[in-house]
Amino acid sequence: MVIDSATDGRVQRGNETRRAVLGRAVQVASVEGLGALSIGRLATDLGLSKSGVFAGFGSKEELQLATVRAARRIFYDRVVTPALERPEGAARLLALCEYWFDYSRGRVFEGGCFFYSVTAEFDAQPGPVRDALAQSALEWEALVVDLARAAGAAGELPAGTDPEELAMLLTSLMDGANSLAVLHDDPSRYDRTMRVVRRLLGFPPPA
Repeated sequence: MVIDSATDGRVQRGNETRRAVLGRAVQVASVEGLGALSIGRLATDLGLSKSGVFAGFGSKEELQLATVRAARRIFYDRVVTPALERPEGAARLLALCEYWFDYSRGRVFEGGCFFYSVTAEFDAQPGPVRDALAQSALEWEALVVDLARAAGAAGELPAGTDPEELAMLLTSLMDGANSLAVLHDDPSRYDRTMRVVRRLLGFPPPA
């Protein structure tokens, strides 16, 4: 099979444009919300033609959905994947929390946690974007619960700890630290919350 070099070049340029648009889109949405995304806005920000950006997405809704998917990939690369490389048990659950705090503190997304920033925008708006955000939230919750259960089954959590309740507490603490640290520009919120997380998991405070 002979590959047409011109066609191959157009495909490559199209992929590069799509990556650039999504790289900008996740940052804009984390600060201003998914509703702030538009083909024209992103084309202007990146110095691209509107037609070129539109060709990669076709509609605002598809742009929003693609942005959610891109943010999810970034989140998994920065938080979930490295945590799952740790030994199973309480250490893995602690690592997941540590990577999450590093992700928020390091402003991987300019607005802090992407999903915290955009979920409230769509939680009462039925449709594909809400469904995508809800699915991401369920997957995240299920992961934290699974790791908490594994730590409990290994006997590595404080006596009397309920894994489901622990998971709820951990995700709430992470969301709260993110919100207040961003609102007050106060990174000490992460350190204080991390001490609480370590205590809940039965780890000593950091030296």
